[in-house]
Amino acid sequence: MSDAPSAEAKLTRAQLIDLLNEDLAREYQAIIAYVNYSQVLKGAQYMAIASELELHAAEELDHALRIAKQIDYLGGMPTVVPKEVKTSEKAEDMLRFDLDNENETIRNYRRRVRQCEALGEYAMAEEIRSILVQEQEHQMDLATALGIDVPDVSEPSERA
Repeated sequence: MSDAPSAEAKLTRAQLIDLLNEDLAREYQAIIAYVNYSQVLKGAQYMAIASELELHAAEELDHALRIAKQIDYLGGMPTVVPKEVKTSEKAEDMLRFDLDNENETIRNYRRRVRQCEALGEYAMAEEIRSILVQEQEHQMDLATALGIDVPDVSEPSERA
């Protein structure tokens, strides 16, 4: 690791609140998508993943509550607006939309952990780490359902 200040170290609490609100909007998006997709996926090959998506919806609600609590802790107001939810008539498209969203969420939460630690918010970093564990499980479930490898969403500087 370099001793030079990172972009995370220059982040303010107000900026962290804004970033967490983006994360919260993405959690709302995930809740809506998982509720919708779990009910409209058709076909025998999708029955198991449809049930799994129902569980994901509940987990995403828990994530939203936990992120909102962190925003409040920092003195911010949690957003009430979700990011846009994509839909499709094709089951595979819906699963890909979900996987893309999970990939983005994982990238963002990895950054958020570093940003929280740079601000000395170690407990918040741990809270986000625990959410990240479930997001990676969602990513694995979706990749498995699509019959693909779990995408590498690490930053270019993190790749070996």
